[in-house]
Amino acid sequence: MGELRSIAEPFVVSGPSGVAIRTRRKGLAPGDEKVLRLVGAHLGSLASRDLKARCRDGLAHSVKAWAVRKRELTPVSSSRWAGSITKATHDQWALARRCQLAHIQNLEAGIRAIEERLVLPVGQKGTKSAPGGYRSKREWHAKARRLRVLQDRLAAARADREAGVVHVVRGGKRLARTRHHLEAAGLTECAWRGRWEAERWFCQADGESGKRYGNETIRVSPDGEVNIKLPAPLAHLANAPHGRYVLTGQVAFAHRGSDWADRVEANRAVAYRIHLDAGRGRWYLTASWQIPPTPTLPIEAALAHGVIGIDMNADHLAAWRLDTHGNPVGRPRRFLYDLSGTAQHRDAQVRHALTRLLNWARTCGVKAIAVEDLDFQAEKTREKHGHRRRFRQLISGMPTGRLRARLTSMADTTGVTIIAVDPAYTSKWGAQHWQKPMAGPTRRTTRHDAAGIAIGRRAQGHPIRRRTTPPRAHQSDAHGHRTVQADRRAPGREEPRPRIPGPRTRSVPPDAASTRATRTSTTVRDVRSDQAWVQDSLLLTEQER
Repeated sequence: MGELRSIAEPFVVSGPSGVAIRTRRKGLAPGDEKVLRLVGAHLGSLASRDLKARCRDGLAHSVKAWAVRKRELTPVSSSRWAGSITKATHDQWALARRCQLAHIQNLEAGIRAIEERLVLPVGQKGTKSAPGGYRSKREWHAKARRLRVLQDRLAAARADREAGVVHVVRGGKRLARTRHHLEAAGLTECAWRGRWEAERWFCQADGESGKRYGNETIRVSPDGEVNIKLPAPLAHLANAPHGRYVLTGQVAFAHRGSDWADRVEANRAVAYRIHLDAGRGRWYLTASWQIPPTPTLPIEAALAHGVIGIDMNADHLAAWRLDTHGNPVGRPRRFLYDLSGTAQHRDAQVRHALTRLLNWARTCGVKAIAVEDLDFQAEKTREKHGHRRRFRQLISGMPTGRLRARLTSMADTTGVTIIAVDPAYTSKWGAQHWQKPMAGPTRRTTRHDAAGIAIGRRAQGHPIRRRTTPPRAHQSDAHGHRTVQADRRAPGREEPRPRIPGPRTRSVPPDAASTRATRTSTTVRDVRSDQAWVQDSLLLTEQER
């Protein structure tokens, strides 16, 4: 058996730092859509030009260069539009930089996996902790060639990172590649062109506290009226004073509408984005703002009312409630979801499952939910699971990051604390110690249910291994402590019984004389017996004294 890796300590997940809500923009007149398309296309061309300039600067970028780019964009838009464009460009370049580092780390992991297997003999069996050699000489040769390819890619990626070169596609690389596979995507060239242009438009503005309704560029009044500050070349399209265009109709936010209204009425910063879903032909308005992070509770206070352990799977969340001592309470719960279909459908399924989970936690009175700190980025490479394609597809389809973000945001509004634990060995040890004992004649415990218990116990600081039954023939202290979970050298682990001074009743035989002198008979004797027992009055006198 290989050496077990160290287990990280559980920690309380910090709350969300921002809020984003979206509503559909209905009732637009044909003239309104024309203006929005012109504004989005014009500002999108400026954003593309600014992104090109930012990528050209690379690591030599400075605050002075940022100011120069903003001054160049101001005459063809406005000062606030220029500020929004340059900030969005900076964020996009920084995101590409982080993705570049993740790509390098992925290449390094793949290269290490191939190098470790190439040095092993062909056909050597692997173990649970380490893979073996490749199955045939043909596979060995193919992996040796792939190793050279990955090494070349790694060298190119490292050179780009050192030079500050990033590869960014406005509109998305996936949609750009779809242009060469229109038949497989079920799109015509005209439909693809409409989506491509809509994705490259730019119509978003940052908020500014102290200004009217929290935003001077895209202004939304508390009653839902939307008006936009037009760029300088499109100022002749204005239908309101000061070069502004008022859209017909009103908007309303169903989710967190009261929070948004409070910020707007107080003139606090709110950022807006207007975008078109070309596939459906619908316009949407997104409002976002920052919130102060919620102070995190100490982990001991969060666990004062027990915890719910959650095991995430491809089609459901397996949950089990634990009391403060780490004992399972009640029956396991499963919250199903379907991760097939579009991204919006998958996100809605995850959101509905989390809503049911939080409602159950509130009903039970539990203030903490324990989840695994999962990250499959280093675990789904083809070098590690080359022949397990279905397994790679399974873990690639699990939205661990989205579920963690959704759960953190939704739990913050309900007062539930999220505790992240190390995912090492939770499924294996949970099934080993809890799956069979928690099963019954009318209840079938799955491996995922047992993993939920293991996750909850790890969050509470308890070992996953459960108490074992004392020896059947001698259920006493003759064999040491009653369980193998607690040890006499660690009295705080499971709170063993305190040591009672003096002889043990079952270990030391009592004094026969004193027992006979103080006990009373419980046997009914025959009245015909000529030897009746008479208690001495002196003994009673001594006892009364």
